[in-house]
Amino acid sequence: MQPASSQRWRLAALSVTMLLPSLGTSIANVALPTLAETFAALFRDVQWIVIAYLIAVTALVVAAGRLGDVFGRRRLLLAGIAVFALASAAGTFAGNLWLLVAVRAVQGAGAAVMMALTVASVGDVVPKAAAGRAMGLLGTVSAVGTALGPSLGGALVAAFGWPSVFAVMAVAGTAAFAFGTRLFPADAAAAPRRFRLDPAGTLLLALSLGAYALATTLDAAPGVVAFLAAAAALGFAAFVAVELHVESPLIKLPLLRDRTLGTGLAALAIVSAIVMATLVVGPFYLADVLGLSAVDVGLVMSVGPGVSALTGVPAGRLVDRLGSYTVALAGLGGVVAGSLLMIALPGAIGVAGYIASLATITAGYALFQAAGNTAVMNGAAADRRGLVSALLALSRNLGLVTGASLMATLFALGSGGIALLGLVPGTASGLQLTFAVAAASAGAALAVAGWGLRGR
Repeated sequence: MQPASSQRWRLAALSVTMLLPSLGTSIANVALPTLAETFAALFRDVQWIVIAYLIAVTALVVAAGRLGDVFGRRRLLLAGIAVFALASAAGTFAGNLWLLVAVRAVQGAGAAVMMALTVASVGDVVPKAAAGRAMGLLGTVSAVGTALGPSLGGALVAAFGWPSVFAVMAVAGTAAFAFGTRLFPADAAAAPRRFRLDPAGTLLLALSLGAYALATTLDAAPGVVAFLAAAAALGFAAFVAVELHVESPLIKLPLLRDRTLGTGLAALAIVSAIVMATLVVGPFYLADVLGLSAVDVGLVMSVGPGVSALTGVPAGRLVDRLGSYTVALAGLGGVVAGSLLMIALPGAIGVAGYIASLATITAGYALFQAAGNTAVMNGAAADRRGLVSALLALSRNLGLVTGASLMATLFALGSGGIALLGLVPGTASGLQLTFAVAAASAGAALAVAGWGLRGR
């Protein structure tokens, strides 16, 4: 293992690599109105700038992780950064909307590689005893990137126009590539082994995940959404059938039977969906019920990513000191408690109650993410870290896109009033129903993780 100073520099390089995909997720959103005006496009067309990136990341992250294990994490990670930087540079010169959408899809492909292999590379940089701190740091950086994106994007658009958003990502990607070339650990020399690609499994999984992401994010007619959902379900079934019979599967399905991995993925998806609920439901409640202005809504909403960023590194240190099991359960307990508080506190004491509830949820999420990721990655074989890291990224992403759809549906249902549950029509009832379901879901995740992580 490298000296401590070398470890710090290499972790810094990984942190920059982790920052860019999360920044890419949120930085372009604020430019959508400007882009709609520039290209004389409707919002349903402009939103593809966000959807294309999301679909590419979701569909390709597992394949990226598997390929990193086979061909070397360092070289594939550098390739992913290069693709991200070049696509960002191309975005600054996009002359029409659909070219920019295509650029965002390519950028998302690079981001998928970066998301899959950054976490996987932690085991090549630090010993297991310090893995918690490294995971906490990467979680903090990811949260900072997500939180920084809207404000940085807004400032760039206002000062220099929308191409500057892509120019900044291109410059940052170039810097990350330069740092990575010097600092990423060399790929271990592996004994020669026969490897066959699994094109059928890779294609089926990518198409199925893409259809699922579309079904949960696209603002389309119910028939179209139902068709996409059915296509995703059939695609997943076909993928499982293929993986059970090919010689070199993309995912060895027995791997998912591992107790720590399976329960960790399930719990991460659940808590990610709950965090997404705070982003989807929160603005409506803060504006409609508490009467906050758009500026004040933005300030309150920034509390969540801020708390997550501040909690990440201390959470990692707690994992190294107390173990993954204790910290994971404490984190999930915080998500349960925060969801229960969200049902009552905002109505009782207003904005302060909402902020307290939001801070409790996001702090719990940060604790669980650091602990769960550490437990899962420490249990992964060296030649499977890329795949396992990709599965973690996929689980989080699926939780976010599912949460955006499901939680919005619950919120709308509750806002319409449900006499059987004592909910009167109004936005406050929507918030209460959403977080009642969130609390029950977090409780289920707590039970599942308590069983799965025991002994880690």
